[in-house]
Amino acid sequence: MTKRSFIPAVFVLIAGIFASAQTVIHVGAFPNITHSQAMVGKANGWFAKRMGPKVTIDWKSFNAGPSAIEALFAGAIDMTYIGPNPAISGYVRSNGEALRIVAGATSGGAALVVRNDSGIQKPEDFHGKKVASPQMGNTQDVALRAWLIAHGMKSTDKGGDVQVIPLANPDQLTLFTKKELDAAWAPEPWATRLIREGNGRLFLDERTLWPNGQFVTSHLIVRTQFLKEHPDLVKDWIRAHVEVTEWIGAHLPEAKKLLNQQIQKETGKPLPDVLLDDAFGRMQVTYDPLRSALLTAAKSAFDAGFLGRQMPDLSNLYDLSLLNQVLAEKGKKAIQ
Repeated sequence: MTKRSFIPAVFVLIAGIFASAQTVIHVGAFPNITHSQAMVGKANGWFAKRMGPKVTIDWKSFNAGPSAIEALFAGAIDMTYIGPNPAISGYVRSNGEALRIVAGATSGGAALVVRNDSGIQKPEDFHGKKVASPQMGNTQDVALRAWLIAHGMKSTDKGGDVQVIPLANPDQLTLFTKKELDAAWAPEPWATRLIREGNGRLFLDERTLWPNGQFVTSHLIVRTQFLKEHPDLVKDWIRAHVEVTEWIGAHLPEAKKLLNQQIQKETGKPLPDVLLDDAFGRMQVTYDPLRSALLTAAKSAFDAGFLGRQMPDLSNLYDLSLLNQVLAEKGKKAIQ
């Protein structure tokens, strides 16, 4: 090999070494305030900074949980912020193999909103009405069906007379304004938008249905294979997630601005400040996954017919070991 040909070959070799050292992680999130850590962490570069220069974050945006689960099954994402019911469904469908919950993200932030001129004043008035949820089997969809069952009603697909219509959140708002929907069970900020922009009225704040007003709206799940192969990367992510959670709590006005900037970037439209304030008033960010609330939600999903013929064993759904390692490093109490 001549000296001339050797030099380019060295550069190719060095470039190859650097390329192989670069790791790409694929992370899902929704442009909602219930995924505040993801939105804020994208906007201010927190995750990128904490993961370091050798890690590239490939963010993927979803509208609702079931589609995120399909992406996780396909290996298109390694982790995602997601609601409890799609996580449960994905775990059950994969016989407990595909995913683990590794941290909490949000509590609260979902509501049943009725159109002001729908004629709905009490639960019995939902008979014969059209009620939307974001997607079949997602967290709000299951909450809606469980609430109907608790009040002696069923959806039309289960032999009842309440038409439950899975619709993307923006489409819910459109049909509210056209008077083609009577109600919707929606996450924030869409519940507040239905109230402020869609002639809606708060019928039920979901927090009132739960002990201490706390229920899981979203948490962080990881593909099990990725967790086994890259526990160091997952731990780094969880550490950043805990830090972002605490930062949001301590800097709420600034956090709201960053979150709104990211929502505008992803959806093309920012949220009005008053809407953002209303929505945040019904939720809290937390790294506690609220395990007991999820198990209750799982029972509701089973009762609604989403989890098969017998209640599944969810004993391995959680892996909080890395979260508790991070909390121990920070001198904080472990989560059971």
